[in-house]
Order: sequence, then structure tokens, then C-alpha cells
Amino acid sequence: MLTSEALSSKRHVERLERGDRYLLSHIHARRQQTWRWQQVMGRPLTRAARGVRHSRSPHYRRWVLRLWHRRAVRARRQAASPPHRDAWLCIHRYEGSWNARTGNGYYGGLQMDVHFQAAYGSTLLRRKGTADNWTPLEQMWVAERALQRGRGFYPWPNTARYCGLL
Repeated sequence: MLTSEALSSKRHVERLERGDRYLLSHIHARRQQTWRWQQVMGRPLTRAARGVRHSRSPHYRRWVLRLWHRRAVRARRQAASPPHRDAWLCIHRYEGSWNARTGNGYYGGLQMDVHFQAAYGSTLLRRKGTADNWTPLEQMWVAERALQRGRGFYPWPNTARYCGLL
């Protein structure tokens, strides 16, 4: 039989363990959000310190949670504004809906073929399938990667011309 002091101590330990699980799960979730948006943008992933699991300090874990929360918000905000967003939206206006699967070998709102998707969005292609299953932001960032690697707007010759990009 436990004394009232031992029972109180046991409850305190259980409460701390629940708090640990809460903090660790939320740190993990924010880190995954950050990394997801960094992958979409084609940026290097922020390194994670290994000390969080080993540290028992709730103050340190709360600080790490706030840090990853800020990083996730910043990454999401950056991802929401691709550098040539207006150009991609103009091309999209002439190409089709974001979830278009036209049957002609081109997919998504920017009508990318499978070779283009494999070259500039291989991770998304593996994880989600063709571009018609990607979000508009993911499609724009894949096109942005092609643009940054020297392809320009030439994969969309007619629509880029309509938009004044060529």
C-alpha cells in the first residue's frame, strides 16, 4: 500500500512523463513540417540537435519546441511565395486545373510530363504520384527548380509567350 506522499510522488512523475511525451511529439511534428516545406522548396534541411531526447529539462524542451515552431512558420511562409509565383499563375491560367490529368501525358496545373516531374520533383513523384496529386505550391516549386537550373520558361513555349515571359 502506498503512502500519500508516495502516491503524490507517483502522480507527479506520471504528469512529468505525459508532459515529456507531449513536448517530444510536438517537437517532432514541427520539425517534420519544417523539413517538408524545405524539401518542397528544394532547400537543405535544417539539422536537428540530438540532445532533445536525452535532456530531461522541460525548459530546454519547451525552448526547442518554440524554435522548431518558428522554423516551421518561416518555412511555410517562404514556401507560400515562390520567386516567380505570378508567372506560374499566368502559365496555369492557360494550361489547366491544378488536378488536371488530361490523358495526353501531361499532369497538373502546369501540364508537366513524367520526365520533367522525375527530373525536378522526384521526391514528390515517388511520394504522391504525378503532378495532378500535388498541391499548387508543390507544382510551382518544381517548375521553379527547373527555371533555376536553366530551363527557363521554355517547357511552356506558347503559354509563356502569351504571358510575356519569352
